[in-house]
Formats: sequence, structure tokens, C-alpha cells
Amino acid sequence: MKAKAFDTSLFKRILKYTKPYQGRFNGVILFAISLSVFAALRPYLLKQTVDAYIKPKDEHGLLFYVCIMGIVLLSEVVSQFYFVYWANWLGQDIIKDIRTKLFEHFLQFKMRYFDTAPVGQLVTRSVSDIEQIARIFSQGLFMIISDMLKMIVVLLFMFYMNWRLTWIVVLAMPILVFITRVFQRKMQVAFEEVRNQVSNLNTFIQERVTGMKIVQLFNREVIEFEKFKEINAKHNKAWIKTILYNSIFFPIAEIISSLTLGLVVLYGGYQILDGNKFTTFGDLFSYTMFISLLFNPLRQIADKFNEMQMGMIAANRVFDILDSSKDVQLQGTQIAHHFKGKIQFDKVHFSYNEPEEIIKGINLTVNEGETIAIVGATGAGKTTIINLLNRFYEINSGSIYIDDQNIDLFQLESLRKQIAIVLQDVFLFADSIYHNITLNNPSISREEVERAAQKIGVHEFILSLPGGYDYDVKERGVMLSSGQRQLIAFLRAYVSNPSILILDEATSSIDTHSEELIQKATETITKGRTSIIIAHRLATVVKADKIIVMDKGLIVEEGTHKELISKPEGYYKNLYNSQFVSIQD
Repeated sequence: MKAKAFDTSLFKRILKYTKPYQGRFNGVILFAISLSVFAALRPYLLKQTVDAYIKPKDEHGLLFYVCIMGIVLLSEVVSQFYFVYWANWLGQDIIKDIRTKLFEHFLQFKMRYFDTAPVGQLVTRSVSDIEQIARIFSQGLFMIISDMLKMIVVLLFMFYMNWRLTWIVVLAMPILVFITRVFQRKMQVAFEEVRNQVSNLNTFIQERVTGMKIVQLFNREVIEFEKFKEINAKHNKAWIKTILYNSIFFPIAEIISSLTLGLVVLYGGYQILDGNKFTTFGDLFSYTMFISLLFNPLRQIADKFNEMQMGMIAANRVFDILDSSKDVQLQGTQIAHHFKGKIQFDKVHFSYNEPEEIIKGINLTVNEGETIAIVGATGAGKTTIINLLNRFYEINSGSIYIDDQNIDLFQLESLRKQIAIVLQDVFLFADSIYHNITLNNPSISREEVERAAQKIGVHEFILSLPGGYDYDVKERGVMLSSGQRQLIAFLRAYVSNPSILILDEATSSIDTHSEELIQKATETITKGRTSIIIAHRLATVVKADKIIVMDKGLIVEEGTHKELISKPEGYYKNLYNSQFVSIQD
């Protein structure tokens, strides 16, 4: 949806976030009013000083009025300080609230949303777009209110002092208003393009930095650099357009202001030379200030409207995400306490993208405390089953039960607390090993972590690292090997004390030594709980209580290793023999 120059409904929605800070909001308005009065008083006092004290050479009166002007100036400075400080403070508190709400919304999205939304775009929405919303209050709304009040009060003083000179100024104002309006419309289009290009640039850089290893492994540096230059050039071009419009508008506005001042001085000068008592030297002195006070805000309002427009465009983008209710996961009402571990899939159908069905009406039962293995070719639907059990995605039809309760009835947080997963690609945060294991869960103590590490045989490995459990693994765990990251993931799963354990290709890309440790860890953490093991390497699943063989979204075979290997021309037997032969060769 494209943001309008001034979307009233969107603006009202933004203003709702000021309600918790109503006192500060009113204070900013009050200081804006006081600023307009103090600004108009200074030229008026200058006129009085020139006409009543400088021209008659009244030294005492001159000193008195200079002191008054000093008090007015000091009051204006204090008002300006609180006006700017409170406006910016209010803006920062508002975006803090919006950012919190946005991140909370992110946490509620289904995995389907993150499959299609570029990471760089989401980062842009969460950081730079929300920062731009703050400028609605710090550089937009309140500045416009202040400038409008200032112009109104200044015009009232000008008409009171000399309506003849004031009409010259007023007649010039529509020209500047027209030019300002044209400028504002041009800038609206330009800033929309700027935000699009910023988002594209963020997305590109985010993806290439994350995938830098692939870029370098496949010698894509030159190609990616050329793509970056193209995107960067579009970003540069969008900003140059805004610079061009500013370069045209402000000189024209300055010329109009100077010509108006020249006409006022010319007309007023002739009035004084003709002995007209309606115009004084004080008028000419004060009007040089009045015109600046009147035209500068009028000229700058266009710039403030630009800030408003950019803030409105940014808010529109952020609210688009907040309004994305179709991608939000449905919450249940029941609290999932410790499961016994019985799992049932009843005629489950699922597709990531219709009409291509990934799971085609499967029926599956895993008994309490049972260890099952799911095997099959790539794309058979093995990992999808795990995603559905955790409700990362919603099924098209059918039902999934744990302990004879439909999983849709459980609160997501409580459901996922009872299920631990060890993935093939382990994600570690840029933090200590201890915090990566506990995920900052305060209920898990260091002593519990160390005891768990000793049980599954990884305690010595962790102590061998510099700092032991306090070792910083850096972003995505780059300081550890893939096997070491897997061991950390096993320990993370173990200390969470899950009812159901899932190992998704957890031993597919590790060295022999790490595999031995992981085999020991697997035996420890699967003992006494329902476990699901997904693997390509069939040697890792032969001890499973039951093996589920999948092909193209269907369960084609089911049984123990001994049962399946004895089937002539069975799918599992052919798969096992092909792996065994390839290993022998």
C-alpha cells in the first residue's frame, strides 16, 4: 500500500501511541505556544526601542528595554530547550513501544512468513523505518505546529503594527505556498523511492554477508560486486533526486523572501521620506526580522513535511507487518505439562505451496518412550513431519495428537517447551557456551549444565576451550567446528528436560571423534523418553524401536531394521544396500 502525502487515519493511529505520555505531549504543545509568542515579541520590542528610545536618545529607557529583550530572549532559549528535548524524548519512547510490539509480533509469526520475507527487509522495518517514525515527533509534527503558531502570532503583530507593510508580505506568501506544495509532492515520490532502495540495499548486503562463504567458494566476488554497484547506484540516484529538488526549492524560496523584504523597505522608505506617520524607522527594523520569522518557517515547513512524509511512509510499512494477522500462529488454551510421549498423525495433509502437497494423508503412531527413525530420500517429507509436530506450520487437513490431545489445543509456548530438537545446522548466538546452552533461562543453573555435560560426555571438551563454559563462540558459533556445535546442541536439548526429543540429521556432517561423542550423547538423552531420529545415514538408526520409511510424502514401509532388511526388494533394503555398497567401494 502506498502512503499518501498525509494519511489521516494512519496519523491518528500513530498518535494513539502518545496516550501513555499525554502530559509530555501537552507540555511540548505549551512550549510551542510560548516560543511563538517570544519570537514575535523580539521584533516588536526592537521597534519600540528604536522609535521610543533610540530616536529620542533616551538612554535610561533604552537600557530598560534592552533588559526586557534579554529576559524575553532567555525565556525563548529555555522554552526552545524543553521543546526540543521533550519532543525528541517523546519520539524515542513512542518508537520504543512500537519496536517492542513489532518484535513481539515477529515472534508470533509462522515459519511460512519467514520463508518468504527477506531478512534485510525485516531488519530495515525494525531499525531504520522505526527510527524514521521518531522524526515525525522530533522533526515533523511539533516543528510544524510551532512554525504555524509562530507565523500566526507574527502576522497578528505585523497587522497590529503596520497593516500597509504587512499586506505586501501577505500578497507574496501564496507564491511561496504554491512552490512549497509542488516541492512537497515531488519529495513524496522521491522519498518513497528512497525507502524502497534502502530496503533493497539492506536485503542485498544482509544476504551476501551471511552467505559470504558461498560467494567466495564459487568465485562470485566479481559478479556480486557488480550487482552491489547496480543496487548502490539506484540508491544513490534516489537520494540525488531529493537533493536536486532541495537545491531548486530553497534558492527560489530565498529569492522570494529577499524580494519581499526589498519591496517592504522600498515602500516603507518612501513612506518615511514623504513624512507619513504610519511608517517609522522602527517598523523597517522590525520588519526585517518579521519577514525572516514568517518566511523561514513557511519555507522550512516543506522540509518538516518531508520528515512527516518519510515518517508516515515508514509507519505505513511497519503497520503493514503489524496488521499481518493471517501469518500469525493460532494459540491454544491448554497448558502442556510433562507429556508421556505418545504421538499420532491422523490422515495429515500438508503443502508449503498449494497445490504441491508435501505430506499426503499419512497415519503414524509413536508409542510412549519409543525411539523411532524416519528415513527416506531428500524431499520425502521427513523434516516436514517435525515442523508440523512443533506447529511451525499449520496442516491443511487431518489431526496431530500428543497423549491423545490435539496439539492445536495447547498453548504454543508450553507445547514447544516439551519438545527439544537437535538440527543438522546448529544455530549458536554470539555469546558464551553457557548462555547458548541455557538460552538465558534463569531456572537452569550452571551446576545443572555441568552435571548434564558430564552425563553425556561433553564436559571435558567444553573445559578444554579457553574460558570453558564462558567461551564466546562468536556469531553463529564460528569459533567451533560443526561437530562441536552439534555437541552444544545436544547439551542444550538435554538440559531443557523435554518429554519428546527430535534429532534431525544430527550426525550427517561431523568427524569420527565427534560422532562417537554424539552417539554416547544420543544414548543418554533418548533414554526414557519418546525420540524421533531423522537420518540419511542408515547406520545410525538400526537400533531404533521402529523405522518409518518415507517417499514423496507417503509412508511406504514401517518396522524394525531386522524386519525391513528381510523384505525382498523392499524400499528400505535397497536404500540400505546402496549405502552399504557405496561405503565398501
